[in-house]
Amino acid sequence: MTPAEQQQQIQHALDFSIARLTARMQPLEQTSHRFAIARLAVVIIGVLGALGAAIVLNPLVAWLLVGLAFCAYLALAFYHRRLDNWIETLSLRRAQQTDLRARLLLDWDTLPPPRPIELQDKALARDLDLTGYRSLHQLLDTTISRRGTQHLAEWLTQTRPDTDALHARQNIVRELKTRSRFRARFRLTYQRVLQRELEGDNLLEWLRAETDTSAARAKRLQWTLPVATLLVALNAALFIAWQFFAFPPFFLASLAAYIAFYYWNQKLLDSVLGAVVRVNAELDKFRALVQYLERASYHDAPHLAKLCAPFLNQTPLPSSELRRVNWITAGVGLRNNPFLAILLNVILPWDFLFAFLADRERARVAQSLPEWVRVVHELDALIALANFAALNPGAVFPEIRADCASLFRARQMGHPLLAANARVCNDFEIAETGQVEILTGSNMAGKSTFLKTIGINFCLAYAGAPVIASEFCAQPLRLHTCIRITDSIADGFSYFYAEVKCLSALLREIETADEFGLLYLIDEIFRGTNNRERLIGSRAYIQSLLGARGAGLIATHDLELAHIADTNPRARNFHFRDEVRDGRLVFDYVLRAGPCPTTNALKIMQLEGLPIT
Repeated sequence: MTPAEQQQQIQHALDFSIARLTARMQPLEQTSHRFAIARLAVVIIGVLGALGAAIVLNPLVAWLLVGLAFCAYLALAFYHRRLDNWIETLSLRRAQQTDLRARLLLDWDTLPPPRPIELQDKALARDLDLTGYRSLHQLLDTTISRRGTQHLAEWLTQTRPDTDALHARQNIVRELKTRSRFRARFRLTYQRVLQRELEGDNLLEWLRAETDTSAARAKRLQWTLPVATLLVALNAALFIAWQFFAFPPFFLASLAAYIAFYYWNQKLLDSVLGAVVRVNAELDKFRALVQYLERASYHDAPHLAKLCAPFLNQTPLPSSELRRVNWITAGVGLRNNPFLAILLNVILPWDFLFAFLADRERARVAQSLPEWVRVVHELDALIALANFAALNPGAVFPEIRADCASLFRARQMGHPLLAANARVCNDFEIAETGQVEILTGSNMAGKSTFLKTIGINFCLAYAGAPVIASEFCAQPLRLHTCIRITDSIADGFSYFYAEVKCLSALLREIETADEFGLLYLIDEIFRGTNNRERLIGSRAYIQSLLGARGAGLIATHDLELAHIADTNPRARNFHFRDEVRDGRLVFDYVLRAGPCPTTNALKIMQLEGLPIT
């Protein structure tokens, strides 16, 4: 089955799923509407019936009708809420399927816009369309957390492979690829709670405190709680004595002492309780995900089970520990009402008690919570890679290993940002380091796209994802690209100078003593200068690369550079060609050996009506 046929089959499955979910929702929405009418009818009938009974019969009957109407309303509200929850679940599931369909068909207008990320080196991402609009990151990013989308971007933009990490991610993505229910439920569990982005960093901020400060705070809370409890108890006893036993109002003095003690410790209380309030909303989302991971099945998925081990067979369960924190945040939340806050702290040492409980619980989960957050964020990014793998069943998991027979070998390699029915796949191989592949061809023939095809598939491989190829084997290689050079007005760099700096950096990289060789991709070398100097500079530059500890491709319009292969066997020529059919240019985007036998600049000018003589 061809990739286009596989894509069509997946599209039909997604369309069927979307239609089935829509068909299931329609009668449920109608029933929900009937429940809403019934609830309103119960309220109206209950009120009118109670008024009529009070006037015609007696108040006892009226109250009985009110009670019956109230019970009926509660029952209707209970079942209505369950029905609406089910409708919401189906609606979110349909939205997921619609999103996957858009990613399958590269429907960029339907996909959510790219989320902000931070990268140290943006050159590779810019050259290979890895981030930003209509990028690989936007296509793959189904993450629900900010840190998850950041992980995904960092994995996709690695210039140096971490072979152990990429193989570990590969194993998990393989297992997740066939677990569509796990992937969908992970995202659905979160979305059912709250549809905003997961902010796991807020939970970590709650834990960040210097050890000595944290210990001093805990010690202070240990003695302030008994003192506050004693003052509240004394105040209550003196108030009762004054109220019922004609005792003098000494409670005013004890109350004043308690208020002074409270304000003396207010800064401490606010720092502890304020941090708890900030994580309240985050806990609901995070606890739901943790609870799902605790209950999920990991049968025949040992690598996934190893990643999720912090949530499995633990005593107590992480969700139970987070539930205790949730109860504490609920208690702290009651003080948001000023009147209730005063009342609670007068009759009980409320803030002291919950500050003590919050700090004790923070110390209890301080060792475990960062690991829980890390696993959820990493799993979030891995599920995004697995979604890509599931939508591209013909893609293969690459072999990145030092004992690969060739430096790099790929069969039927294509570009993931091109639709399957328009994608042309090619075979390509670089046998050993020191080789320079010179790629010639006409304008628009596919040279730049082919360079990006190689680079973007390497980035997918280093992320742990499958690549668009039927076979892909490569030794671990560092990546360096000079494709989309831009000038900089702010830095005072012209286009040519920016290009020279990029090429100079490549030479420094290739001369660096490193366990990994360098794979470089250069598009239109020295395009920023005149023909004579470009040819001289290009020849000298290519000669310096031949035999060096690296290999790569150089795309160029200068057919004279193809002659380098005549005198040096380490240089090889490849080309793309075109032809004119029925008055228009036609490209087949098939990679062929040898220098390009044709050019098309004059053809394009002539077709557009420009003078060429």
